[in-house]
Amino acid sequence: MDLQSELNKSSLFQNLELLAHQVVEGFISGIHKSPFHGFSAEFAEHKIYNPGESTKHIDWKLFAKTGKLYTKRYEEETNLRCHMILDSSASMYYPELQQQGIDNLNKIGFGVLAISALMNILKRQRDAVGLSVYSDAYHFYTSEKGSERHHQMLLSKLSEISSDVSPAKATETYEHLHLIAEKMKRRSLVFLFTDMFQTATDDEKLFDALRHLKYNKHEVVLFHLMDKTTELHFDFENTPKRFVDVETGEHIDLYSENVKEAYEKSVSAYFDALKQKCGQYRIKYVEVDVRADFSRILNTYLVERQKFL
Repeated sequence: MDLQSELNKSSLFQNLELLAHQVVEGFISGIHKSPFHGFSAEFAEHKIYNPGESTKHIDWKLFAKTGKLYTKRYEEETNLRCHMILDSSASMYYPELQQQGIDNLNKIGFGVLAISALMNILKRQRDAVGLSVYSDAYHFYTSEKGSERHHQMLLSKLSEISSDVSPAKATETYEHLHLIAEKMKRRSLVFLFTDMFQTATDDEKLFDALRHLKYNKHEVVLFHLMDKTTELHFDFENTPKRFVDVETGEHIDLYSENVKEAYEKSVSAYFDALKQKCGQYRIKYVEVDVRADFSRILNTYLVERQKFL
């Protein structure tokens, strides 16, 4: 998938300038302005003073020279640290698609495209982005940087992941979220893209790993990726089918109608418990149906985020 080409097709990017200025400014300042207020050591630039703002950082010497009010802006206040986490296990490559595009995405495709879109917005704000990719192992890690070279390297890595024809079978979300949490020492905005399916670990341990991401007061956003039609509602033709677990290789032959009600009840209970735990841990939960409109999902999240800041 050509990430830049697909992003250009997205209606999200027809409004990107508006989002970057009206939405993302609040989206970013809400997390990093307050914690570092009065703490920043390195002066970065001046900005025009807006009535109602604190007068603490007004540059009175500049006022004496120009007659205009400017405030000092510090490096810690102008740069957000944002870390993207992507699950790249076999279940994330469902459903299998011959060709991916903005209107035809599986879970890994949605995750890769969404990360690329958020990176593009953050780049315009001169903010630093890092990336972690895991499945059965911790495959890739890079710390937060804001350079153009770093941005292009991340795009190249994401493109490579989206076209992987032999993804790792197992998912060790529990283990690797703990490792990632330990790596991030400074307060960051963390985006996690996963289907929250785990090969072996029980649900409670998985929820504990999510809680660990809140370590050091990180702000965490979980994009829970799924194909609602089949993975939640188990909506298949009622003919005999073989269902194969792409991670363990186990299979079962059955008529979908025979288990549809029990399956949907069990999966819904798990998803509800996940939402409840996210609320309890103050993690923003974003439910994503990969068959829905990509731009609408991302636009809705960003606009909603601005509304509550």
